Amino acid sequence: MYRFLLPTLLLCTGLLSSCGPRLSPFTQRMYEEQNWQEDELRRIQFYLSEDVILQRELRNDRSQIRNGSVSVINGREVEQIVFKRNTPGVFVFSPKSQRVAISFESDNDNFLVFGPNPKNGDRYTLLAGDWTRNYGTVTYAGREWRVSSADAFASLLIPLKRLREGNTRGRVVGGRRIK
Repeated sequence: MYRFLLPTLLLCTGLLSSCGPRLSPFTQRMYEEQNWQEDELRRIQFYLSEDVILQRELRNDRSQIRNGSVSVINGREVEQIVFKRNTPGVFVFSPKSQRVAISFESDNDNFLVFGPNPKNGDRYTLLAGDWTRNYGTVTYAGREWRVSSADAFASLLIPLKRLREGNTRGRVVGGRRIK
C-alpha cells in the first residue's frame, strides 16, 4: 500500500506546481514589442527574481525603527529591509525613459527603480547609483540605502503565457453522422 503513496504524491506535486503562472524575465525587447503604456503596466503583476537586502547604518540620533529589522554588523547598528525572491510588486510610474518604479508595499512612496541591463540580456534589473565593487546606493522611502553588489542582477519577472508564433487559423469540426 505505501509503495504506491510516494509516486502518487510526486505526481500530484508535479501537477499542482505546473498550474501556477510561468514567470518570465521582463526585458526591454518585450517592453518595445508590446508597446505597453503606463496604464497597461499598472495591470501587470511584477515579481522579484532574487532576494534584495537594503541596509543603512543607524546613527544614535536616528535609532527609531519602523520597517525592517536591526542588526549589529562590525559593532554598528544596521537597519535592513529584505525583499524575498518572488515578492509581488506593482508599477507606480516611469521616472524617465527605460525606467520603471515598482512598489512592493502598500505605500506607493516606497519603490525601487529598475531598468534594462545589457550585461543581463536587457532584463529590467535593480538600478543603483554610485556602484563600487561591494555595494551600490538606492533611495527607498526617502532615505539612502546600500545594496550589495550581489543584488545587482535582481530583475523583474512577469507571468507570461507564450502563444504560438504567427497567426493561428482554424475551425471546429462538427462531426459526421450516418444517414
